[in-house]
Parts: sequence; structure tokens; C-alpha cells
Amino acid sequence: MEGRVTPEAFGEVTTVVITHDHPDHLDVPALKQILAKGSATVVGNGEVAAKLGREGIAVEVLEEGTRRVGVWTLQATASAHEPILADAVPRNTAILVNGRVLNPGDSFGSPLLAFAGVELLVLPVMAPFLTEIGALDFARRMRPEAVIPVHDGYARDFFLAQRYETYGLDFDKEGIAFHPLAEPGQSVTI
Repeated sequence: MEGRVTPEAFGEVTTVVITHDHPDHLDVPALKQILAKGSATVVGNGEVAAKLGREGIAVEVLEEGTRRVGVWTLQATASAHEPILADAVPRNTAILVNGRVLNPGDSFGSPLLAFAGVELLVLPVMAPFLTEIGALDFARRMRPEAVIPVHDGYARDFFLAQRYETYGLDFDKEGIAFHPLAEPGQSVTI
């Protein structure tokens, strides 16, 4: 986004997991550039596989259940995309990585409660389908040890810093660590 991250930064990637077919989750030209840098395996649901198949990209289909992909154990769970203003909503597949990190995609659905208490929740914090109160409520129900906020790439830096500060205070009250990885290259160890 805005030149902060380029496909070239992903040369060492071995696995790409795509939760659903929306342009903010699946950028075909960028994915092609990433795949050209190495030999990454792409994992996604049937809708993702169909779209990428038309582009000549092979996808390991994973919609439900557990599969080992390289060094990763991926557990997929269908959980509906949150309602949006669109004629069609894509099939969303949440992914639990190594039993420790849950990426719900764009879902706060009840099937995800099976993973309540997860170590790290990758939490959408900004989107047309949510409010800050909704994001915090979902985190309360999920009771993760920690959260990494995502889905906020369209926000300006000054606004993001302000929102992260507010979220941090509220998550602290809940006893949930909040790790705002605001800059490319930042990381957290769990």
C-alpha cells in the first residue's frame, strides 16, 4: 500500500493462505509477483481456487479440517463473511495456524467460538462491516491472550495511531495484549 510493502518483500514466503476472494485479501497481480520469487504453496477455499485457476495459479483447496502445509498445520473452518453492501458475499474460510494463531478472515461468526482462548487472534479492526464496539465484543467472546489488529490499511497514519491507542486501552482492561504492528517489518513473538 502506498509503496510501503511490495511483492519483492515476500521472496522467502513458503505458504500463502487466502481466506476469501475480495480485492483487499486477494490481489492477483501482486500474488503472481510473490509466486515468481520462489515456490510458495497457495492455500484457499474453492472460490479462491476457481478464481486463481483461471489465472494459471494452483491452489491447495482447504475449506474444512486440518492439513499440514510445509511447516504449518492449518485448520480451516467455514465462517460466513460479515454482511456488506454487495449483491454477493464471498465464501470466507477462517484459518487456525499451528493451533495458536487464528485468522478469521472477515468473519466474527459463531463457528469461531470453537477457538475461544486462542493464543493470538488476527482481528479486523476497521471495515465497512464493523464498528470498534463490534471488534471489541468479538475479542471479548474469543478471549485470546493477544490480538494483532488488521484490515486497517486504508486509514491514514495519524488516525491509525489514535485508534490503536484507544483500542490498546480497552484491550488492556480486558486483559488482552494488543500488538499494533503499524509498520512493515514489525513483528511479535508468541
